[in-house]
Amino acid sequence: MFVKKIIIVAILTFAACSIARAQDSRAVSFDRSWLFKKDALKNAESPAYDDANWRSVTLPHDWSIEDLPNQKEGEVQGPFTKASVGKAATGFTEGGVGWYRKYFILNKNTSGKRHCLLFDGVYMNADVWLNGHHLGSHPYGYTSFYYDLTDYLNPAGKVNVVAVCVKNIGKTSRWYSGSGIYRHVWLLTLNPVHTKIWGTYITTPQVSKDKATINIQNSVENKSTVKRTISIKVELIDPTGAIVAAQKKNLTVPPDTSADLAQTLKTSNPKLWSLENPLLYKARVTLTDGSKITDQTLTTFGIRSLKFDGQKGLLLNGEAVKLKGGCVHNDLGPLGSASIDRAEDRKVELLKRAGYNAIRLSHNPPAPEFLNACDRLGMLVLDEAFDMWEKAKNPEDYHLYFKDWSQKDLESIILRDRNHPSIIMWSIGNEIYEAPDSSGYRNAKRLADEVRGLDPTRPVTDAIVFLPPYTKKPWADYEPHVANLEVDGYNYFLDKSAFFQRDSATQHRFETERAEHPEKLYMSTEYLPAAALENWDEAEKYPWFLGGFCWTAMDYIGEAGIGRPLLFPESQKLPKGLMAMGFFYKDSWPVFNADCGDLDLIGNPKAASYYKNVVWRNSKIEMLVHKPIPAGMKELAAPWGFPDERKSWTWPGQEGKMMQVNVYTRSKTVRLELNGKVIAGQTVPDGSITATFNVEYQPGTLVAKAFDGGKEKGASALSTAGKPAAIRLIADRKTIKADQNDLSFISVEIIDDKGNIVPSVDGLEVRFQLTGNASIAGVGNGDPADMSSFQQYHKKVYWGKALAIVRPSGIKGSANLSATVEGLKPGHIQIIMK
Repeated sequence: MFVKKIIIVAILTFAACSIARAQDSRAVSFDRSWLFKKDALKNAESPAYDDANWRSVTLPHDWSIEDLPNQKEGEVQGPFTKASVGKAATGFTEGGVGWYRKYFILNKNTSGKRHCLLFDGVYMNADVWLNGHHLGSHPYGYTSFYYDLTDYLNPAGKVNVVAVCVKNIGKTSRWYSGSGIYRHVWLLTLNPVHTKIWGTYITTPQVSKDKATINIQNSVENKSTVKRTISIKVELIDPTGAIVAAQKKNLTVPPDTSADLAQTLKTSNPKLWSLENPLLYKARVTLTDGSKITDQTLTTFGIRSLKFDGQKGLLLNGEAVKLKGGCVHNDLGPLGSASIDRAEDRKVELLKRAGYNAIRLSHNPPAPEFLNACDRLGMLVLDEAFDMWEKAKNPEDYHLYFKDWSQKDLESIILRDRNHPSIIMWSIGNEIYEAPDSSGYRNAKRLADEVRGLDPTRPVTDAIVFLPPYTKKPWADYEPHVANLEVDGYNYFLDKSAFFQRDSATQHRFETERAEHPEKLYMSTEYLPAAALENWDEAEKYPWFLGGFCWTAMDYIGEAGIGRPLLFPESQKLPKGLMAMGFFYKDSWPVFNADCGDLDLIGNPKAASYYKNVVWRNSKIEMLVHKPIPAGMKELAAPWGFPDERKSWTWPGQEGKMMQVNVYTRSKTVRLELNGKVIAGQTVPDGSITATFNVEYQPGTLVAKAFDGGKEKGASALSTAGKPAAIRLIADRKTIKADQNDLSFISVEIIDDKGNIVPSVDGLEVRFQLTGNASIAGVGNGDPADMSSFQQYHKKVYWGKALAIVRPSGIKGSANLSATVEGLKPGHIQIIMK
């Protein structure tokens, strides 16, 4: 058994290349063939420990999304359990303790080199051993960290074992975090003289259409015992692959220390990074000692000017940009938090397609691949560090480690990510409890100063909320805190929701603050979906109000039910104000996701997405139909949600009954036509974009048309689908790479005999069969209350749709997926893996 493990490691670790794009170009993937066991074990760090009964997993890995044993109806479903410590907050998932082990051997040609092990992220409290030697502990689940293995490695040709213990115990988070080594792991083999990990820093201080100045600072480490004078050559490679500038300088580095060297290069007619054309350059840095190349790195960056002007707002390449932003959490739906590259790419693609140009990372730094996707696709990013400082939001959360670790973690975040052109701001916190206290003032200044010391090119912000329990102190007590920020981020300050019951002075606090600080900039770091219009109107009105980020752009596991609408008897008095919010958490089982996203858990647009695209002027008109409310009942829309509206005119059983139809448009008048006949018209109220109609349901085609001055500006149509006839499978990509970091996301649709999706179909279970060199990595739907497995080869459709995610095994070839439902024509699709 022991020998077999060595052979597997020798083949997979060093022979099989990964498509994963490492944050360091020198890194080799260390993801494959780890052993795993979920248990609080003793002595598992010892090389002699018997792990014969452990199972093999491929990283990234999230154990909290895996099916739980001993399924009990009503108590445990799929990966969800009522015994979850985090309950609704973490989506009824289970943390605990998990152990990972990996065997590997080094080649003889690595003799005399340094070896480092780099973790992109482990949730949380990771302890790492090499051959029984404790390398260190890392509490924060969202920051990258690395260890130098060199002093504890066995000689080349002999077996080494890495052991990692992960402890997600107690209430560590307010949302679903996942558990385990859920991001990539990398092995770096370096010569004694090398560029430090995260040691290249690139800025573009002068940018125009005609020319650009690029500063490249390189931090070189000398781990030898003698002083070395090396040559550092920097080459700029443009998006076509051409070298457009180069420079070489010498640097002397004393033994066992490091030294920095800055070089300035210029290029003509630069290809600028922008939202529409996110063109990327590379900087190749080569270290030469005499005639021998000792190190080479390749760092991706963008040439773009970024300016925050107190009068003009956010300027990207000299052009004003308003933030059409959304907040996102860390997870990837049916994959949990396992950061598989293609899933991160797709998430950004979906958000950009939905009209977003900016993302706020809430409330933690992301996987590197997410930022790489934002760079490639043209998405602005607000990178956020912490959800709490010294005061707890949960008993076992990061507040336990903040004093000792916040500086190290902030350094990890900024050094790792500061070359990403997509990042435009750093946030040091979210809704910090001690913001109006002396410790909040002290930490705000310290963190802001640390950010500016590491990256002075971007402004510092954080998210302030002025609601209970935060309003126990007057606003004047917050002033010393926000004085440390260049951009003030406000949560829910413009929202008029009855849940918040705020006075007008509080609601428009940003206007008062601007009058007192005329050089500052402001934005909504969070706002409710129903407040999108008022937030955007303010952004269009004031150059210094940058726009903002809705809560939230995409559904996520955890904070279960905060967006779901609830039904109450008409006779029941509805809860008001903040007291009502508890109803959306209370007894939310089996609801496991927040249900507050513009997109659902598998990426389909929901009502708030269509509404927001009219708000942002991306769409001229959108029409949605409210789901019928049972007789004798009334709906209470959640503060973070939206009324239960659907883009559908397929409502079997509702014939002859009245349906509420909402038409969203910025035009002045709206006309409705049903089956070719005009049935209603309406003037859109001033200050609104909503025209509401009550329409007697008849199957056919319902059309809404928008007019200004008698001229038609746009139309939206919905047609009734027929009876379910077949299953249609549509892959986002039918040809993918034969690598476990690539995925094919396959939409499952129930269609009628004319090929129309039948949105009224709900609860039909689709069974999947897959043959070939692949597996199903996850299945899902948009139902926030479907707790069935994400990993079994079957899933119910929700509003006519589901999703299957196909993952290659690493071998070239093809995979054939079939989907069946009794009585329907099955669906088939082939995925090619090259």
